[in-house]
Amino acid sequence: MARPKGSINKVILVGYLGRDPEVRYTPNGDAVADVSLATTEYYKDKKGDRNEKTEWHNLVMWRTQAEFAKEWLKKGQLVYVDGRLQTRQWEDKEGQKRSKTDIQVDQITVLGGFVGRNKSDNAPEKDDSAAKTGDEEIPF
Repeated sequence: MARPKGSINKVILVGYLGRDPEVRYTPNGDAVADVSLATTEYYKDKKGDRNEKTEWHNLVMWRTQAEFAKEWLKKGQLVYVDGRLQTRQWEDKEGQKRSKTDIQVDQITVLGGFVGRNKSDNAPEKDDSAAKTGDEEIPF
């Protein structure tokens, strides 16, 4: 049997931004934006009760997309994201091996509405305790 010659690494998401983008610059001056995206799935359990499960995704945008994100993207916006998965590995200050999987964004499109920022709104609140991955220790 012939082996496939290629593979596909493709991610398409539609969800709400969990925070305003954080933009930093590499030593050579390239802009990098990080932002979280929430996607929520609704389902009924065996008892027929409606439940929801929210997944948080880390988005990374580079250069002109990062500058666009800094200027135009805000917490609560509904966006379409097209990108690919990328896992980075490094050693932290204590010598522990760490890894993080991000979505490297190829395209991001604002789809319209904002979800306001008060607790009564529909956008899920980000649980920052689960997202603390030591980004401050990622070298680049």
